[in-house]
Amino acid sequence: MADAYMDLVGSGFGKVLAKQLGLPQPPTLRRYVEGEPIAPGPVLLLGAGDTAQQLADVLLGWGLDVRRHFTDGVRFGAVLLVADSFEAPSELSAPALELGRAVKSLARGARVISLSKQAASQDAPAVAAVRRGIEGLVRSVARELRGGATANGLFLGDGVDGFNASLLGALRFFLSGKSAYVDGQFLSVSTTDSEVPDVRTAQYDGAASPLAGKVAVVTGAARGIGAAIARVLKRDGATVVVVDVPAAGDALTKVANELGGTALQLDITRADAGQVILDHARGRHGSLDIVVHNAGITRDKLLANMDQAKWDSVIAVNLESQLRMNEAFLAADLPGLRIVTLASTSGIAGNRGQTNYAASKAGVMGVVASTSPALEARGGGMNAVAPGFIETEMTAKIPVATRAVGRLLLPSLMQGGLPLDVAEAVSFLASPAANGINGQTLRVCGQSLIGA
Repeated sequence: MADAYMDLVGSGFGKVLAKQLGLPQPPTLRRYVEGEPIAPGPVLLLGAGDTAQQLADVLLGWGLDVRRHFTDGVRFGAVLLVADSFEAPSELSAPALELGRAVKSLARGARVISLSKQAASQDAPAVAAVRRGIEGLVRSVARELRGGATANGLFLGDGVDGFNASLLGALRFFLSGKSAYVDGQFLSVSTTDSEVPDVRTAQYDGAASPLAGKVAVVTGAARGIGAAIARVLKRDGATVVVVDVPAAGDALTKVANELGGTALQLDITRADAGQVILDHARGRHGSLDIVVHNAGITRDKLLANMDQAKWDSVIAVNLESQLRMNEAFLAADLPGLRIVTLASTSGIAGNRGQTNYAASKAGVMGVVASTSPALEARGGGMNAVAPGFIETEMTAKIPVATRAVGRLLLPSLMQGGLPLDVAEAVSFLASPAANGINGQTLRVCGQSLIGA
């Protein structure tokens, strides 16, 4: 989406003026482009042990230039901190300081990624300390990076090593331009009995139709984030069914025609909405493999001024409809079904004037945690994506100066995300490469808790 402010401060006199006035100068983010390298320069791999060596072998197999020690004059495209074997805070000192040296010479759009264990109640105090310490390190580094670089982390579950397919799928996502607006976030990866692609060789291409043969349903798909999700799912090989209310029928049909899919005009608050979606997907396309719960509404008011109609309508659309549809999908016993639902940073941190919306989106995350085990037992799973400030047609109407001030509140990326950024995260979580990721909420917010 074109942005007058970013165009103004991105070059020439506007860039000089913005620097003099201390105005935010948002970097151009490195987003996915087919055929471009997964990292924009050599990869520095810090750490020792079996996992580090396994990852080095895999990265070399991907055709990447892997370095095991910092070298002056190199513009690193990524830094991997492998710390899954750390058992005391003192072990973090040397690699952290070496990471600090590398941060000064990162390429634009570089990635910093930690691989560690998540702290647990049964850990010895020193072990728990270093594991939590890594989280603080990564989230703080993310706020120090510039040039569109990001920092994220992966938690390795029991039995997960450097050859684990789901771990490598998540690593590719974080390394690539598909994670452009994911910053300061962690995903946990576990072992899985489900089928996952072999991602260990250069022949594996994370963009080469990972959803081929899948039938995906996206609700609220007539425009905005929903339409972007539908487009990315189609790009990644899925056959797409787009769903929206009858009032959005014309726009919905255009999206369906563009993608070679089918349109289903449906009010998802209907008691039988889940069965209607099932019947359409099976009848027209033979199966239902992916469901994206994107449809949602806002009816903002301070709680003191909230009426029952505004409260109930938001809960009905954003939360209760999903509960009923999920019941229908579980009753149908769909093998390998993956569900991705849209939460919000408002549901994590709250937002003034959005008590109903925040309650609904926090509720969605509760649904994910509760429903995911049943889907995992059938070879599938459920996760959520929580967008922050995403720049849509609606936010583009905010005055340029107001948006510029708002960006001062954002961390190092200094800009809102795009619907595409949300769509990339959804498509990854819907893919077989994410089979070891279940019951989690991934924020797509540029490490900010601002937005809806």
